[in-house]
Amino acid sequence: MSAQLIAPTVAVHASFLAAMDEFRADGAGTVAHSSLAQELRTWGTRWPTADGFAEYVGLVGGVMDDERVDGAVPLSTRWWVDGDAYLGRVTFRHRLTPSLLTWGGHIGYGVRPGARRRGHATAMLRAALPIAHHELGIDPVLVTCDDTNTGSRRVIEACGGIFEDQRDDKLRYWIHEAAATAGQQQQRRI
Repeated sequence: MSAQLIAPTVAVHASFLAAMDEFRADGAGTVAHSSLAQELRTWGTRWPTADGFAEYVGLVGGVMDDERVDGAVPLSTRWWVDGDAYLGRVTFRHRLTPSLLTWGGHIGYGVRPGARRRGHATAMLRAALPIAHHELGIDPVLVTCDDTNTGSRRVIEACGGIFEDQRDDKLRYWIHEAAATAGQQQQRRI
């Protein structure tokens, strides 16, 4: 797999638009607490133009504030791309508020529907952990998923996630740098 995490770029404009169409068709625009749903509503009419997309890339390419009811949290984004194909994204919340500690975590990720079930989510999370640990100084990293999302649970566990508990409908996992490094070394041997 030659995909990699990169800073958002205008180079994947056409593929990004196709991915957003896939997310809309998959119902992502209707999820109440999803940052993707919010972006689909806010940017969906501006993304198709070169200027609108460039403005969006400029915004998400830096550190921005994730405005939460219980406080603002610095947020940064990386895109998972293969050449000029946009495959997904990872968002990093640099610190946690009480609500993020319960259900959001430090890292959120999403693979475009047309690229799912090909190992991208596991590869993305594996690539994201060194960024969280080394660039952002987060150790351990909290990653959560819905209790009904078996695929995401398997991804988190494959990346060294240690289950702590379930709060409401969210499973909470902590990933320490040592566990993530061991998982990466094991993956290289396979």
